[in-house]
Amino acid sequence: MRYRVATGCGAVLLATSSAVLGGGIPTSVLEEVTVVGQLARLNGSPVSASQGVVTSEQLELRPTLRTGEMLEVVPGLIVTQHSGDGKANQYFLRGFNLDHGTDLATSVDGVPVNMPTHGHGQGYTDINFVIPELVESVAYRKGTYYAETGNFSAAGAVDLRYRKKVDGALAVFEGGENDFMRGLFAASPEVGPGVLLVGLEYAHIDGPWVLEENFEKINGLVRYTQPLATGQFSVTAQGYDGDWRSTDQIPQRAVDSGQIDRFGFVDPTDAGASHRYGLSVDWDGAVAGGTLSALAYAVDYRLNLFSNFSYFIDQENGDQFEQFDDRRIYGTDIAWRNGFELAGRPQELLLGVQVRSDDIDKVGLYRTIARERFQTIREDSVTQTSYSAYASIDTRWSDLVRTTIGLRGDAFEFGVDASLLENAGSASDSIVSPKFAMVIGPWRQTELFLDVGKGFHSNDARGTTITVDPADGVTPADRVDPLVDALGADIGIRTAIIPTMQLSVSVWSLDLDSELLFVGDAGTTEASRASERRGVELAAIWNPVSWLIVDADLAWSRARFTDDDPAGDRIPGAIENVASLGVAIDHPSGWFGGARFRHFGEAPLIEDNSVRSSPTTLVNLEAGYRFSNRWRVSAGLYNVFDSKDNDITYFYESQLANETEPVEDIHFHPVEPRTVRVRVGTAF
Repeated sequence: MRYRVATGCGAVLLATSSAVLGGGIPTSVLEEVTVVGQLARLNGSPVSASQGVVTSEQLELRPTLRTGEMLEVVPGLIVTQHSGDGKANQYFLRGFNLDHGTDLATSVDGVPVNMPTHGHGQGYTDINFVIPELVESVAYRKGTYYAETGNFSAAGAVDLRYRKKVDGALAVFEGGENDFMRGLFAASPEVGPGVLLVGLEYAHIDGPWVLEENFEKINGLVRYTQPLATGQFSVTAQGYDGDWRSTDQIPQRAVDSGQIDRFGFVDPTDAGASHRYGLSVDWDGAVAGGTLSALAYAVDYRLNLFSNFSYFIDQENGDQFEQFDDRRIYGTDIAWRNGFELAGRPQELLLGVQVRSDDIDKVGLYRTIARERFQTIREDSVTQTSYSAYASIDTRWSDLVRTTIGLRGDAFEFGVDASLLENAGSASDSIVSPKFAMVIGPWRQTELFLDVGKGFHSNDARGTTITVDPADGVTPADRVDPLVDALGADIGIRTAIIPTMQLSVSVWSLDLDSELLFVGDAGTTEASRASERRGVELAAIWNPVSWLIVDADLAWSRARFTDDDPAGDRIPGAIENVASLGVAIDHPSGWFGGARFRHFGEAPLIEDNSVRSSPTTLVNLEAGYRFSNRWRVSAGLYNVFDSKDNDITYFYESQLANETEPVEDIHFHPVEPRTVRVRVGTAF
């Protein structure tokens, strides 16, 4: 049995959030909201109850163990890991296992992070290159209702925005158990008419694993921002290098028998290395009576990943394989906004075009022994280009009613030069996605939202031209549809009628023409069955005094395949409930800190629901003190109650060296045990 990871157009789970300080993503521009005194009151002009902006004030007070966990400010989003920390995280949102990023469109300052036709998984999203202290805000939109978002955004879209400058020079030093070390330096001197932001980060960690992870990464960021008469101009260069030894999931039976430790390993040679170098230019200013923003970017990316999930089904050579990806990405994103009146009604028009081209020099899958190749399963060169245009019109019909009508068109071209000629070829496809939103309010500090829209994700380009299974070169293989429809709807409410508190509720649905199934060790993608998801999201944020914020999020979902199949109708990996509770303190006396309770519930692991994962609950704490405007010291305690739960759980066949045949079993990656870290920061 192959190792199979279900991915797809996802669904979504939660309304405005504990993370939203009364803000949102307006139909015009992002409006960042800062708490001063009491909770900001229904600021911004969102088109759904499932979007918002999280500011740096909250990000700084959230205890996080890994860089990827900063994305958990998106309500209902769970970020875990099933391998070495250098590998992209595993994401769960709105009742869906999004694998490493499929259907969660992620960007940093507008530059997309998701990788289509990736060596390890469609939409692969690795944010290890992000320096957390330099992030100014995180904006999110869940659902299919926004004209600006396209590929990979059926479940949601997240955009991280870097600061333009820091207050003085900043130095941070961290240390902790399991040989954790981290250092950061950042400064933003004035250079000419603008500001030069420079950041440099180094980190090393071995982790609690029997086989030390030896994860090392180095990040660099240089950004120059210059104000203009009607806007600003910026140039950003970014570089990331990381390498690690993988701590992949392990079979439950090997732990139960005492053969390996809970933090043990099967194959000691699993490992990875990756880099991402980027250059972007961003400009905005007044043009033709409106505001024009233009972004151009180029990215150089590479990944070598060695994995072994089934161990010794091939008893002679073992089952380790290498996935390789080497590409250059070029793109542009241009948008023009203009406010005007028509028949006495205030309007805002948004027009935009986006172009992205992935020049994949080589994307390959190889069988390996101790990281040495001995067989090429497939090796391809791929070009994939998308052209997108969108428009939306926001109309305020009265003081209580406004609508947003949008239309988006996307066209894709795929070219595959395969080592197996039968799988080479070209393909193209296009899709039109209408969007509609109605907002009623505010009245009595309350707004109602009604949203419906069509979204999509692209499939792996290799699946669009495939004719035979690359594993044997003979067995016929079905081609996948290049683009897959997703239809979503959302009814929501948010209210600030209770003093110092904001509440929101959202009821949502998402129907998919097909799930996307990536078979990692075979190098194929499979269009799976049609599905539907339904869910309810609740969120509350309470700001009783200026130095205290309490937030809570709850989400429930139901995910099912919609066709008849004797295998069953459950969708593997679809988490059914998520809950979080957080406290953030920033007291005038100098004390600061945060606490976070995070829970995600059971999920079916196979279609007939006969095998299910166990729930996972974690509590993290962080507390510190500012000795002056210059020095601050803090300590973090992660997994306070030393939970023995799992970050990820799968069910599939594997075979250990002492076994005569494959065995179906649960395979898991444990949460890290109780961990202490200390942090010292200074500004000068």
